[in-house]
Amino acid sequence: MMVVSLLQFRLELPPLGSIKDKRRIVSSLKEKLRVRFRLAVAEVDLQDSLSMAQIGAAYVSNSKQFGERVLQKALRFVESHAEGRLEDAQIFSEMY
Repeated sequence: MMVVSLLQFRLELPPLGSIKDKRRIVSSLKEKLRVRFRLAVAEVDLQDSLSMAQIGAAYVSNSKQFGERVLQKALRFVESHAEGRLEDAQIFSEMY
């Protein structure tokens, strides 16, 4: 069985001067999540917003519990290291 565990969250960003500034913050966070937790990560919505970012991440494993535990750790990392305030975080898994 293959399990795809998914994480989606929004970040309320500090005041920024340009989309380039936002891209720097979001790219840095995505790379840290990729390297530290081996997640597939993308900015999935709100690309034109200077004040918000919506991020999605996925982890493939053979265990729902393990996948969701990895994503919980990633979420705690975002809470403590991201430049911005975490909002509306969701974790769920699909089994195939």
